[in-house]
Amino acid sequence: MKTVNRILNPGRAWTAFPFFFLNADLTHEGIRQRMRDYNEHGIHGVVLHPRMGMSRRIGYLSETFFRYIRTAVEEAERLDMQVILYDEGMYPSGSASGQVVEGHPEFMSRGLARVETPRAGDTVVARCDSCFLVSRPSLGTIRGVHFGEDDGEARAPLSADILNPEAVERFLKLTHDAYYARLAPWFGKVIIGFFTDEPSILGRNVWNMFPWSLGFEDLFRKEGGRPEGLAALFEGEENEDTRLYHRLILRREEEVYYHALSAWCEGHGISLMGHPHQSDDMEVEKHFHVPGQDLVLRWIAPETGDLKGMDSVMGKCSADAAYVFSRRRNANEVFGACNRRDNPWSLSGGDMKWYLDYLAVRGVNLFIPHAFYYSIAGQRSMERPPDVGPWNIYWDHYRRWSDYMKRLSFLMTDQKLHAGIAVLCENRDLHPEWVAPLFESQKGFRYLPRSVWHELREEEGKLHFREEVFDCVLGDPGLFPGVSGDAERVEADVQLLEPRKDLRVRRFEKDGKTMLFLVNAGEGMEVQLRLPFRNAACVDLWRGRSWRAASDGKVCLQLGRRASLLILEGEEAPEEKEARMIHPAFRKTGEDSRSFTRFYEACVESEGNEDLLLEAEGEEMSVLQVNGREADCAFWRGDVMRIPASLLRRGNNELHLEVRGSLCNRYGYPAPYGLPEDWKKKE
Repeated sequence: MKTVNRILNPGRAWTAFPFFFLNADLTHEGIRQRMRDYNEHGIHGVVLHPRMGMSRRIGYLSETFFRYIRTAVEEAERLDMQVILYDEGMYPSGSASGQVVEGHPEFMSRGLARVETPRAGDTVVARCDSCFLVSRPSLGTIRGVHFGEDDGEARAPLSADILNPEAVERFLKLTHDAYYARLAPWFGKVIIGFFTDEPSILGRNVWNMFPWSLGFEDLFRKEGGRPEGLAALFEGEENEDTRLYHRLILRREEEVYYHALSAWCEGHGISLMGHPHQSDDMEVEKHFHVPGQDLVLRWIAPETGDLKGMDSVMGKCSADAAYVFSRRRNANEVFGACNRRDNPWSLSGGDMKWYLDYLAVRGVNLFIPHAFYYSIAGQRSMERPPDVGPWNIYWDHYRRWSDYMKRLSFLMTDQKLHAGIAVLCENRDLHPEWVAPLFESQKGFRYLPRSVWHELREEEGKLHFREEVFDCVLGDPGLFPGVSGDAERVEADVQLLEPRKDLRVRRFEKDGKTMLFLVNAGEGMEVQLRLPFRNAACVDLWRGRSWRAASDGKVCLQLGRRASLLILEGEEAPEEKEARMIHPAFRKTGEDSRSFTRFYEACVESEGNEDLLLEAEGEEMSVLQVNGREADCAFWRGDVMRIPASLLRRGNNELHLEVRGSLCNRYGYPAPYGLPEDWKKKE
């Protein structure tokens, strides 16, 4: 049980790092109290995130501000927690909440515009048949930390030109250097990283412009570009000049912004963390010591699936970037504004589990939940909700979530991926249409971006990359003509007796053992499979249980809604306990309209010598008590709660069920809660 025990009890180092929104009139004791609360609930690290709602009394980057940051760092040290600093106030990064531009208008973000007549201050880049292409300040903004500084509001801070080395140098001086001057003793110990958040070249709220910078025209011409050819950008057309333009813009952003931040962090003993702008920005991840991405705004979701569109490649992109660029961890800022149907607080536990599993089965091993709020008073409750921590309905049972994220993070680190297929890709071109069938047929693959193609070699009909060997290559068939391009011929990571397109599998080696991590990306399913090994153990990472699998290598599994399961070879485990599914007739006994909770009771007969199983019917959270003692809880419909025999007595047993409704009933639009037969009758 050595390996299983390590997986189920990985320790504090594998904690999630939620955004801690510093979004109110902070107090030192308030910060300490919240840090203690997080630690007690299994969260041993935070990203200190200045956020909309911070009091103007404090002021971003003021001495008062830094005193509160120091309090959080000191409390983290006392609690054996870790801190990631956030480099902006609020986002996109690179402007120091407008302070980079203050007194330096030349550092404002710039864009390329198409106009009929240039105006004063414009720099004419090209004259076309019926228009001019001009460079001018974009007047883009970022979201600030004080009320009145949001998108479209008068005080929204101006964004800075992150393609300008002098502007980036000023940004680092105002932010990174200022933090280090006050917190140097904690760098590399308590403070482990700086988080940069989706930097934007133009800034927010800019239309009909394309990124530009002072001096970029000279660079473009030097590389052979014709500025007049860029008129095609405004028609949505492509030519040699537009292709060159996009390559040079991304290269400039890498060299000027990301490289500077990466070098600063490395020089100060911490990691550059965070994420670039797009889900398929792979090459820029080489500058991150912890490559990262951002699963936000329900770009993918259970109801639309996990395999469509550019955003479906995230997770796999950051995990493979970590491998090819020799990084140990990769991260995802997850849950941000992932609410359903314009209902701000409608993010169920089932959806959260789906998102975590989506990321983990692709190899993400550091989770950054968005977000834990210092305060949800007033309009703060609607600033990119919901709070997915202390202000939500499941906080008293949050250990289930914090333990799960630790187990996933440990499991997905220091492993050797089983991948028979290499997918050659370009930055911002990760071919979601190619890899979707691979996920559906449970075939492992590795993204290999252009910057590492020089390391690839073809030998005896196979492609070699470092210690990995691939039987198939998807990409330009002329690059490695001796290697098959037929993915159909590659064996799946697991043999299924019947196809299951919603089953996601990650096969890998860890601690010298072959392991399979299985995720149900759809609804409930039965899976019959043949394992690539015998004498296996099954591990339920969600509930912290393990049991012996069939010794003949054939396994039949019921993977319920939102279920995941780990199977590993050669590990001793106890026999699965006998359990019986029950269907008690619950009756409603009460309701708390303030907390949106309904209460039910039922009785069940038992011999007292077997575990019982009860499938949750509530869409949100259910807490089950048996004979006055808590037995289990569930966070989504279809989750199966277990009543251990130790709580049962021979004969009649009393069940008490508490079904909690989503807080969208308080902060957004009403949503049903309780058992379905109850709310369907009433509503």
